[in-house]
Amino acid sequence: MAKILVVDDDQGIRDFLEIMLSREGYEVTCAADANKALSRCKKEKFDLILTDLKMPKVDGIEFLKEVKDVCQETMVILMTAYASPETAVSAMKEGAYDYVEKGFDLEDIKTIISSALEKKGVKRDDALFIKEVEDAVSFGNMIGKSKVMVKVYSIIKKVAETPTNVLILGESGTGKELVAKAIHENSPRKNMQFVVINCGGVPESLLESELFGHMKGAFTGAYADKPGLFEVARGGTIFLDEIGDLPSLLQVKLLRVVQEKTFRRVGGAEDKKVDARIISATNKNLEEKVKDGSFREDLYFRLNVIPIHIPPLRERKEDIPVLTNYFIEKYSKAFGKEVKKISSYALELLMRYPFPGNVRELENIIERSVALETSNIVLPENLFLAGNMQEINRFTDADIPEDGVDLNEELAKYEKHLIEKALKKAKGSKTKAAEILQVSFDSLRYRIEKLGISLD
Repeated sequence: MAKILVVDDDQGIRDFLEIMLSREGYEVTCAADANKALSRCKKEKFDLILTDLKMPKVDGIEFLKEVKDVCQETMVILMTAYASPETAVSAMKEGAYDYVEKGFDLEDIKTIISSALEKKGVKRDDALFIKEVEDAVSFGNMIGKSKVMVKVYSIIKKVAETPTNVLILGESGTGKELVAKAIHENSPRKNMQFVVINCGGVPESLLESELFGHMKGAFTGAYADKPGLFEVARGGTIFLDEIGDLPSLLQVKLLRVVQEKTFRRVGGAEDKKVDARIISATNKNLEEKVKDGSFREDLYFRLNVIPIHIPPLRERKEDIPVLTNYFIEKYSKAFGKEVKKISSYALELLMRYPFPGNVRELENIIERSVALETSNIVLPENLFLAGNMQEINRFTDADIPEDGVDLNEELAKYEKHLIEKALKKAKGSKTKAAEILQVSFDSLRYRIEKLGISLD
């Protein structure tokens, strides 16, 4: 049973948290000030401390420093009615796990506490609670715990052991190549080559030579025989990315490869045997391309023996926290930084963002945030969410000037505009405005303070 210490000079807050946390299965101790709390910490170990920021004599930041001197491993979460980016930076620099504003949503604080204890390696008594945060699920280099991704992992496991052709469908940035690689690495061909070619990224005049190779003298510049990728992939797997962009002539030649398992080099007279598993992928609707005649129906059915659909990130939002933590760790190591996590407010922004660029866009956002971050937590100020520029232009009703615009500033204006409209519609009620904007009360209050919105 995890042991939690609650430190607050407000008796009501202490009583409320003691009751709530005890019901969740925690062993709870309370202290009215930092000195009493520190005395308890010297006598017994606590897994987590919830402490007020503003307290008489010794404030929460100073208490945090002293706690870390006594027990470095104790997780500390600060509570404050006066949250600000500066508060967060100070708290995180001193080793706090997170900070929350008073008036917090109960489910939010439960999740934050659970996450902190999970990171420390402490779990609540299974007899007293239902675990709220499931363990992250991964397969190969793919990460996600959503039901749709678990289903994808299951399909990969089943098809990996067969030589069947697979067609991977999904928007750009969803991780189609990772799926193809996972199939290869779990197949009997895993010790052989995994060869990738983007059918839309190679000029049509060179694509045939890239796929099938050429003979010396076959065309200007062909100074020697060159094997194509189907030969390089012998015994392994060839991944044809963006197969929907394959030119019509090469569709005919690829159909021969799929049907007869043979091909010829450009300028060659000898048939060569193909021994490579074919996995294709596209972000286009191939059925529509078959209907309009731009993609061969017979080739489509030959490639689409087993389809695997990768859902966009906006349809599996429960994967965003898992992916975010993974990318933070990845780029913290790459940049030699000590960024440990993302603030709850910043994560809420990510959870509400539509991610038109999917997982690739999320990775780019986190890479940039970690590169710019000066504390050990990613704050909302360092998230660059491009949003929908058409909507922003509609709001501003102005063209982009020749010297450009400050996107962050324009997005802030748009956000401020929406919040002011919601407050007006709610007749000044922040609680009602938060409901209209579908954000928590604490998040709305944070944004009002950050954007300097007047409530007069």
